[in-house]
Amino acid sequence: MKHLFGTFLLFLCSTIIWAQEVTITGKVTSAEDGMPMPGVSVVIEGTTIGTITTIDGDYSLAANKGDVILFSFIGMQSQKITVGDEDVINIVLQSEISDLDEVVVVGYGVQKKRDLTGAVSMVGSKTIEALKPVKAEQALQGTVSGVNVTSGSGAPGADLDIRIRGISTNGDAAPVVIIDGYQGDLSLINPTDIESISVLKDAQAAIYGTIGANGIILVTTKSGKKNSPTRVTVNSSVGIQETSRKLPVLNATEYAVLLNEAYAANGESLPFANIATLGTGTNWQNELFDRAPVYNTDINISGGSEKMTYSMSASGLDQKGIVGDDKSGYKRNTAKLNLTADLSDKLKLRTSLFYTSATRKTINENGLGSVLFNALNMPSTMPVFNGEGEYYLAPTSLGNEIINPLAQIENTYNDYNLSKWNGSFSFDYAYNQHLKATARIGFNTTNDKSKEFSKEIDYGGKVFDVTRSSVYQEQNNYNDYTFDAFITYDNTFGEAHHFTGTLGTTIFKEWGDHLDGTGYDIPNNSWEYADIGLASGVSDTKTAGSWTYDQRRLSYFARMQYDFKGRYLLSAMMRRDASTKFGPDESVGYFPSATAGWVISDESFLKDVEAFDFIKLRVSYGILGSDKIDSYQYISSLDGEATYVLNGSLVNGRAVGGSVNPGVKWEESEQFDVGFDIKMLGNKLDLVADYFVKTTNDLLIQDVPVSGILGVGAPGASGPTINAGEVQNKGFEFAIGYRTNITPDMVIKANYNITTLHNEVTKVNNGTGFIEGGAFGVGQPAPSRMEVGLPIGYFYGYKTDGLFQSQAEVEAHPSQIDLGAEASPGDIRYVDVNKDGEINDEDRTNIGDPIPDVTMGLNLSLDYKGFDFTAYAFASLGNEMVRNYERTNANVNRLSTSLNRWTGTGTSNTVPRLTTAATANNVFSDYYVEDASYLRIQNIQLGYSLPKSITEKLKINSLRFYAAVSNLYTFTEYTGYDPAATSGTPIGGGIDYGFYPAARTYTFGLNLNF
Repeated sequence: MKHLFGTFLLFLCSTIIWAQEVTITGKVTSAEDGMPMPGVSVVIEGTTIGTITTIDGDYSLAANKGDVILFSFIGMQSQKITVGDEDVINIVLQSEISDLDEVVVVGYGVQKKRDLTGAVSMVGSKTIEALKPVKAEQALQGTVSGVNVTSGSGAPGADLDIRIRGISTNGDAAPVVIIDGYQGDLSLINPTDIESISVLKDAQAAIYGTIGANGIILVTTKSGKKNSPTRVTVNSSVGIQETSRKLPVLNATEYAVLLNEAYAANGESLPFANIATLGTGTNWQNELFDRAPVYNTDINISGGSEKMTYSMSASGLDQKGIVGDDKSGYKRNTAKLNLTADLSDKLKLRTSLFYTSATRKTINENGLGSVLFNALNMPSTMPVFNGEGEYYLAPTSLGNEIINPLAQIENTYNDYNLSKWNGSFSFDYAYNQHLKATARIGFNTTNDKSKEFSKEIDYGGKVFDVTRSSVYQEQNNYNDYTFDAFITYDNTFGEAHHFTGTLGTTIFKEWGDHLDGTGYDIPNNSWEYADIGLASGVSDTKTAGSWTYDQRRLSYFARMQYDFKGRYLLSAMMRRDASTKFGPDESVGYFPSATAGWVISDESFLKDVEAFDFIKLRVSYGILGSDKIDSYQYISSLDGEATYVLNGSLVNGRAVGGSVNPGVKWEESEQFDVGFDIKMLGNKLDLVADYFVKTTNDLLIQDVPVSGILGVGAPGASGPTINAGEVQNKGFEFAIGYRTNITPDMVIKANYNITTLHNEVTKVNNGTGFIEGGAFGVGQPAPSRMEVGLPIGYFYGYKTDGLFQSQAEVEAHPSQIDLGAEASPGDIRYVDVNKDGEINDEDRTNIGDPIPDVTMGLNLSLDYKGFDFTAYAFASLGNEMVRNYERTNANVNRLSTSLNRWTGTGTSNTVPRLTTAATANNVFSDYYVEDASYLRIQNIQLGYSLPKSITEKLKINSLRFYAAVSNLYTFTEYTGYDPAATSGTPIGGGIDYGFYPAARTYTFGLNLNF
C-alpha cells in the first residue's frame, strides 16, 4: 500500500512539473538597424538545453517558469530573461563594441577611434537620417566642428560650399571628396545611400598630398551584411516649402509720401498729387513667392550570404522652387549597386556603382537686375498687369536694370540635364594574416547639356530687351579615373609593439571636351523651336566655341603607424605627387606629415581615477598641397582676341592670352594641430578639443600686374599667375556630447560644438599689395580685398560717423566733394581716416569681414518607447554682409527703414535724408555693411515607430512615421533674406544682391523595413 501511494505521489509531482513547462517563441533583432539576427545562441542558463535563431531571427525553446534564458552573439551584449507567464519573448540585442572600437576610414585604410592621432570627425547614417538633407553636404552643418557649409542660393539644386577650418586660398577653397576610395561629387549622392562621412581636418590628410590642403571628406556608402536575410527599406516623404522671410518694403502710400518728399527736397514738382487713393498697392514679394512641393522616395534592398553581400538602391527627388513656379526646380534620380564577394579564402572583390540623372531649371538670381532684386525695387504703386492684361512695363525712370519680375520669369527659358556614372572596383588579396594587397580603380564619367533661349522681347528700353531671338546650347563631357595599388602590413611583436605599414601608388587622369554654339532668329520666337538646327539667322560674330583638356597625376605614398601597448601612438606619412598642371621644373611636390598620440588613461597614475574612462592627447604637423588652378598656366595658349591685316583686310582672330609663368608651383598648406579626446562618467560624456594653425604658403595669385609691353591689356589677355601669397587660419574647436538612459525606456543625447577662427593674410607680393574682388552698385570700385594684416575678402570702404545735423557741422567737417557731391544736413558723414583734411578714396579702410569669428552647433535627441525627437541648431557669430540689393535711384522702392529718415535736426542719426539731388550717400561705406550673425533652428523632427506587436501582424520588421520642419526659424538682425548665404568666393563673398532665401520646409514621411 505504501509502495502504491509513493508511486502515485511521484506521478503527481511529475505531472505538476510537466504542466509548468512551456514553449517559448520569439524573434531576436539588432538594436542598430532592427534587422533579424540569425545564429544567436538561446540557452537555458546552467544547462546544455538550447537552440539558435533561424535566418529570420526566430527561435523556439521549451522552458519552465523561473528558468533564465541567456541570449548571446559575438559582438553583442548578452541578455538574460527570466521566464514568467508569457510564451512569446522578443529580444533586441545591443552592440558591445564601444565607441572607441569603431572603425574610421582615414584614407587607404582604416583605424579604430582609439588609435586616431589626427583631427578626424565622423557623421553617421543615423544623423543623416535625422536631418533629412536634400543634399548630403547639409548633414555637415552644425554636426562637425571646424566645418562651415554655405549656399549662394536657396533655389532648388543650388551648389553648396564647404569650408574646413577657414578659407586659406583666394582660389578654389573646397575640400576634396573621396567616395569609396575615389574622387567624387558629394552633391549628387542620395544622402540615404551614405553609411558614414569622415572629415580629415589636419595633417592626417597629408596621405592625399596635393589635393589635401583644404581638407578631405571620406564617404563610405552602405553595403550589405554577411549571413543576413534580404532586407527591403523604403523611405518616402512629401514636403511643403515656403519662404522663410520677406523683407519689409514700402507700400504704395508710404512710397508716394517719401517720393514726394524727395522731389520736394530738390525743388521739383510732386509726382503724386493724390496719395489718399493709393492704399497698399502691389506687394511684389507676395506676387513672387509661393508654396512649392518637394517629393522624395528611395528604396534599398540589401542582404548577404557567407561569401557575398549586396546592396541595391534607387531614389527619386523632385523639388519645386518657391520662386518661379515651373521655371524653377530640381529633379534627381539615382541608382546604386554595392557588391562584395569572397572569390577565395584570400581574394575578395568589392564593387560600387552609381548612376545619377539630374535636371534643373533656374531664374536670374543674386545679381543686379535679378528677379528678387527687381521685386524689392519695383514700386508698390505699379501694377503687375496693364489695362490690356499684359505685363506692366517698368518705366525707364527706375533705371536700365529694373523690369517687371513676373514678366522676367515668364520670359525665362533654360534647361540643364546631367547624366553621370561613377563607381569603383577593387580586389583585396590577403597573402597571410599580416600582409594584404589592394588594387582599386574608381571612375567618373559625366555628360551634361544645357540650353538657354532668349526670346525677342521689349521691356521698354531696358538692358534686358532682346531685339533678336537666339538660343545658346552647350555640351560637356568630363571623365576621370583613379587607380590605386597599395600593400598593408599589420603585425604585433612581443605582445606590445603594434606596427602597420602602407606603401602604394596612385594614378589619376582627367580629360574632357566642350562644345557650344548660338543660333539666331528662332522660328515663331518660341521655346518649343529653340534649337540651333532650326535657327535661321546668321550672326556677324563668332557663334561657336570648343575646348578640350587632359591632365594627369602620378603619386607614391607611404604611411607608418606604431603603438606601444596601445598607449603611445605614432604615425608618419610621405607622399610624392607629380602633376601635368605645373611646368617641368616644378611638376613634383613632396608632402610629409607626422602625428602622435598618448593614451594617458592607460597610465598607472590614472588607473584608479574612476571619473575618467579614456584620455588621449594628440598632436600633428604636416605639409599638404593644392593644385586647384586653371590648367596650362606655364605655357602660352591662344585664348586672347586680336585683329590682323591679311591681304589688306581686317580679320578677327586669336592671340596669346594670359602671360605664362614656367615656374608656377603648388600651394603648400602647413598645418599644426594639438588636441585631446576624453570620455567620462561610464562613457556617457565625450569631450574633444583642438587648437590648430593652418598656413598656406606660395598662394597662387592670378593676373599679376606686368609691363604693358607684354600685351596684357589686349582682349582676353592677362598677367601671369605666380606664387606670391600667404594666408593663415588659426582657432579652437571644442565638442561635448552626453548620452544616458533616464529610464529604461527613455534615452537622451545632446551634442554641442564650437569653433573659433582667426583669418589673416600675411603676404601679397604682387606689386600692388592687394587683390580686389566683388562688386557694389553700378560703376563703383571693388568692395572686397585681400591685403596683408587683414582677413581675406574683407570689405574695403568708407567709415561713417552718423549724419550731419546742421550746415555748421557740414562746414566744420572736411569736404566730401570728391565722393560725388558736397554734403548737406541729413547726409552721411564720413570719417577722415588719414587726417589729411579731405574725404577721398584715400580714406577707405577695413569696414567688415564676411568670415565668422565663431560657429556653433547644438543637437538634441530624445527616445521614449516608440517616440523619437531630434532638434538641430547652428549659429554663426561675427560675420558681416553687404546690403547690395537697393538700386541707387530715387524712384525705386525702399526698405521700410527709410520711414525713419532724417527730416530735420535731431530726427535721425542713422538713415539719411531723401532727395533726388546728387549726394555721396550711395558710395560704399559701413552704412551698407550689417552684422549677419545668426542662430538657425535647422531641423526639428518627431517620429513614432509602431510596436512589434503590430508590425508582426503586418509581417514587416518596422514602420516609422515622422513629421519634420527644416529651416524653422533664423534669429538675426540682418535685414536681407538669408544671413547664411554667400557666393562662396574668397574675395567678394558676403555681398547680397538679393539672395534667394532658404525655404522653410514641412515634411511628412515614413520609413518602412520588411
